Amino acid sequence: MHAISTHELTKRFGDVTAVEGIDLAVERGEVFGFLGPNGAGKSTTIDTLLDFVRPTDGRAELFDLDAQADADRISRRIGVLPDDFSLYDRLSGRRHVEFAIETKRADDDPTEILDRVGIDPADADRPAGDYSKGMAQRLAMGMALVGDPDLLIMDEPSSGLDPHGIREMQELVRAEADNGTTVFFSSHILEHVEAVCDRVGVLHEGDLVAVDTIDGLQESLGGGATVRVDLDRPVADAVERLSGIDGVSEVVASGRSVQVTCHTARAKAVVVLELEGTGATVEDLAVETASLESLFTTLTETGGLDAGGRRSGSSPPTGTTDDTRRRVTEVRS
Repeated sequence: MHAISTHELTKRFGDVTAVEGIDLAVERGEVFGFLGPNGAGKSTTIDTLLDFVRPTDGRAELFDLDAQADADRISRRIGVLPDDFSLYDRLSGRRHVEFAIETKRADDDPTEILDRVGIDPADADRPAGDYSKGMAQRLAMGMALVGDPDLLIMDEPSSGLDPHGIREMQELVRAEADNGTTVFFSSHILEHVEAVCDRVGVLHEGDLVAVDTIDGLQESLGGGATVRVDLDRPVADAVERLSGIDGVSEVVASGRSVQVTCHTARAKAVVVLELEGTGATVEDLAVETASLESLFTTLTETGGLDAGGRRSGSSPPTGTTDDTRRRVTEVRS
């Protein structure tokens, strides 16, 4: 059973296609980041999952229940943190949570919920109109957690938060996932997605252009990782030794430093072992992976991945097959 699945999900508003033929499956218990720029169709997709809008074509299911036909049954199992939530300024934080408990006919302890999202008793009894943006966001999160939902849907949960607030939201998301809750959230803040997600889906102009782990996207797109090794002495044949390693696409040797672009985890380990095998001593080692931002840029500029997991219209990513051309450069000091 998937927590969320969509099948050729399409939504049009007149002549404008907001979402085009999305096929998506979110596993139970994972944190799934729905990534895309503003206007990509993220909120429309979420609104369809919640039966706020009806699809033009295709269908959406939550826990194998139809998002439209079984909306009442689904609503008992999900919590929602909308992008445009609003609070009642004169009501206390505690009363907000009590109201959510009454509405959902749950038996939660308001104090436990408030503590869970980091709102202390003194703040809980203050009017919500006095809350900072971060506190208001935590309160809205607490209301979404009422009834211990199996699925938590969050639309741009970091919007308007300062770096401290974003870190707090990340901690809340991971804590809920550790408790077994499936978390599905949309965001255009790439650092937030990269910090907490098990997998990501990239939406661009209504099309789902990729779904994978960040490591998987790095491998599919040839982003890989750059390994810099500082040795106690130069290795004269470093380029020749390392360029033959499967998964290595570029080698740059300069004096006692060697920089290698690797496209598999195994290649990184083999590079270090090969250099140590020359008798040289590794004095320092640094690994820099392709950021989610760079992967996102590649996906949105090239139109995504094809059925074979490659960039649309491209040749196989460098370094992912035995016969891939390797670019080798040596800089002699």
